[in-house]
Amino acid sequence: MKLVQSPFEHLCDSPALRSRAVAIAGLACGLVVAGCGGGGQRQDANEPSGNYKVQVVQAKFADHQALAKRSLMLITVKNVDTKTIPNISVTVKSFDERLNDPTLADPRRPQFIVNRGPRGGDTSYVGTSALGPLKPGQTKTFTWDVTAVVAGKYSLKYAVAAGLNGKAKAILAGGGEPGGEFNGTISGKAPQAKVADDGKTVVTTGG
Repeated sequence: MKLVQSPFEHLCDSPALRSRAVAIAGLACGLVVAGCGGGGQRQDANEPSGNYKVQVVQAKFADHQALAKRSLMLITVKNVDTKTIPNISVTVKSFDERLNDPTLADPRRPQFIVNRGPRGGDTSYVGTSALGPLKPGQTKTFTWDVTAVVAGKYSLKYAVAAGLNGKAKAILAGGGEPGGEFNGTISGKAPQAKVADDGKTVVTTGG
């Protein structure tokens, strides 16, 4: 039986075309590796290991909230160590509540809607905001703008870290883990809104 030669096979006999084919194949391979993360670098790849002393200077969030009313959560952290903290971060768990209802596909329901988190603090970790390096003696404030959407009691836990992957650990000067908890109640009565005399400012009352 006689094999039929492809009309394009003779093109591969050209040294120039063979070189070009190898180059294209190499480029394609490189793109595949980069797309799979092989050529990239993790955000926390260079995070040093160690303990870093911090102080929670301020932890403020109103314990009486009202439906549809916006409020601010403020957490200020100070570096009381002699070395720079790699990436000061705060994790809040959580702005939602879990409902004990087996019929629900997802028992989590938002108790607070986050309108805006700490500026420049976005990370790929759920509930975690990071504001970068913190020098000795320096403070940084994490600010969340939230709106209560479910009435009832709430409990929000927060924890401070010195990095994003656990190598750099934040500790209190006297020992222990820096963090805390906000507890309060969200009123079921929505606040009333009206426009002030200037015709621009919206004033809310009640709730």
